[in-house]
Amino acid sequence: MNKIIAANQTLTSEAVSEGHPDKIADQISDAILDEILKLDKNAKVACEVIIAQNLVVIAGEINSPVKKTIDIKEIAKNIIKDIGYTNIDYGLDYKTITVIDAIGNQSRDIVNAIEKKGSNTLGAGDQGIIFGYACDETKNFLPAPYELANSILKKASNLRKSGAIEWLRPDSKSQVTMEYDKNRNPVKIKNIIVSHQHHPNISQKLIRQTIIEEIIKPNIQDKSMIDENTNYCINPSGNFVIGGPTGDTGLTGRKIIADSYGGFARHGGGAYSGKDATKVDRSAAYMARYIAKNMVAAGISKEFELQLAYAIGIENPISIQITAGINDPKYANKILDFIVNNFDLTPNGIIEKLKLKQPIYLKTCTYGHFGKNEFEWEKLDFVKKIQAVLKK
Repeated sequence: MNKIIAANQTLTSEAVSEGHPDKIADQISDAILDEILKLDKNAKVACEVIIAQNLVVIAGEINSPVKKTIDIKEIAKNIIKDIGYTNIDYGLDYKTITVIDAIGNQSRDIVNAIEKKGSNTLGAGDQGIIFGYACDETKNFLPAPYELANSILKKASNLRKSGAIEWLRPDSKSQVTMEYDKNRNPVKIKNIIVSHQHHPNISQKLIRQTIIEEIIKPNIQDKSMIDENTNYCINPSGNFVIGGPTGDTGLTGRKIIADSYGGFARHGGGAYSGKDATKVDRSAAYMARYIAKNMVAAGISKEFELQLAYAIGIENPISIQITAGINDPKYANKILDFIVNNFDLTPNGIIEKLKLKQPIYLKTCTYGHFGKNEFEWEKLDFVKKIQAVLKK
């Protein structure tokens, strides 16, 4: 059923930067996955990272003969360097970190469940509940507060890395609250919160002025969305000098809402990063997004949310349900029939359609997995077929 949005109701979304401790862990996990896939397209990877202080522990399971040929410790150091953690005063230093490799092999029971002897099919790599979502609020078919929260942090990252704002450090978070009208359209930006790590001895007045004028406002395309009542809350805790893993432990897969739709859609709970495409937590989430985005682009509804559910070792989803966007049960059933008959929702089908054996994953895991049009799951190549069959 449709979400009910009352007039003048506010909705909030958040994002985290590439320098957030949990995001550092995600990037290391996906960088390792990419390096494995460059050498072995059929590798089974479930890589997880924990970062605390100046220590990185890499764990999980990898089944591939090339595992021993890649330098996992060097991959972790390079990611940390690229993010900008080049000094222990920032909360992490790629030059002095300790990296522990605790990766093991995937369970033979799981391998046998996925790869059926004498068959070319693949079973799902785990059980899972997966959601895909799209809405018409932005050109990328993402919620407007979520897209703005991410674009603010991307702008800050670019200015930091270019040296344009030298006192910015890598760790940051943002949160955007927008007011919606009765037709579910965003009409005003009510609050923007940015917490950004910075060098010491920088005044909070300068931090506030710079973030508002040079980072936030340039990202707001429609200036009518802000006015004198818009609240900018910059570094509400005061100083934010201690950041990165010195300030907070990082863990792969802990920012699943920031990874998906910023709280505007359901999430089944399974993380994306560090997992190869046999893990439907990731691959089916991309497929569900692909379907939802094409449905909204075709004009089926203002928003569309699809749930898929899988059981380990079983090829086809055990259930498919439209969980938001369609009120009419008969029309919903027609759409479900269309989905079942036109989209291959098996692991093999998803992997082939979305080209998920390619080493693309490091690019996916910062500033959201969706809305990046270079990826197959963001293509709008099913719109005309949907309109021909389903448009009322």
